[in-house]
Amino acid sequence: MRYTFLLYSDPADFADMTQDDWAAMQQVYGAYIGALREAGVFVDTDWLQPVGTATTLSLKGGTKTVQDGPFADTKETLGGFFVIDVPDLDAAMAWAEKCPAARTGKVEIRASAMGGM
Repeated sequence: MRYTFLLYSDPADFADMTQDDWAAMQQVYGAYIGALREAGVFVDTDWLQPVGTATTLSLKGGTKTVQDGPFADTKETLGGFFVIDVPDLDAAMAWAEKCPAARTGKVEIRASAMGGM
């Protein structure tokens, strides 16, 4: 079963990070990715550009609207994701607990709705 971890954090928490801080964070995430790969559950990951670079598009009601920035103005923003393939939600939660983002923000766990597609 595929699960996606949506990684949310407050960008203000990263405002004062130095290059050394970023390098250390990349090492922590690299180790996590390595553990996922070693366990054979890794599918995909990406680290997203800051929320200020987002563009939101809607065709609701037949009218195209384009908005600079995210859909919702919130303190916590989506910063990245992981996709893993594990037997069940318990296994997904165990990996989410190991995700570095869980220590600084939130990890939303969602099962794939695609099934065997």
